[in-house]
Amino acid sequence: MSAQVPFSFADGKDPEAFRTIGEVAQVLGVKQHVLRYWEEQFPMLKPLTRAGGRRYYRPADVALIAEINRLLYHEGFTIRGARQALSGKTARVAVSPPATDQRPGEELAHSAVAMPGNAAARLREVRDGLAAALREG
Repeated sequence: MSAQVPFSFADGKDPEAFRTIGEVAQVLGVKQHVLRYWEEQFPMLKPLTRAGGRRYYRPADVALIAEINRLLYHEGFTIRGARQALSGKTARVAVSPPATDQRPGEELAHSAVAMPGNAAARLREVRDGLAAALREG
């Protein structure tokens, strides 16, 4: 089973070929030392290492690096938040702009439906507390 990589390497290699750290860094536009740091911070990222410590990334590793890159640089996650999102400890909630006929904060109630029961209840409490504070102020 192979992972889908959201970009292509224009080097003529087979899509299932292993990639060096330089190849991965170049296609993603990140420095090699950043990839090495991510290996320390994300335990699920384990490239193959050969003699001399040379790293070889499998297609699944490259897909994981692309996802880490997206979470950190495009979605605004912290390293800890990205680590939790990748390990499945957080629910993914798409935040959309509120419709014109919704009250402020009402979109949270709809997006919280996909969250675990405790988190959804806590979000409703926060929303209701903020709404009460706005009415008073």
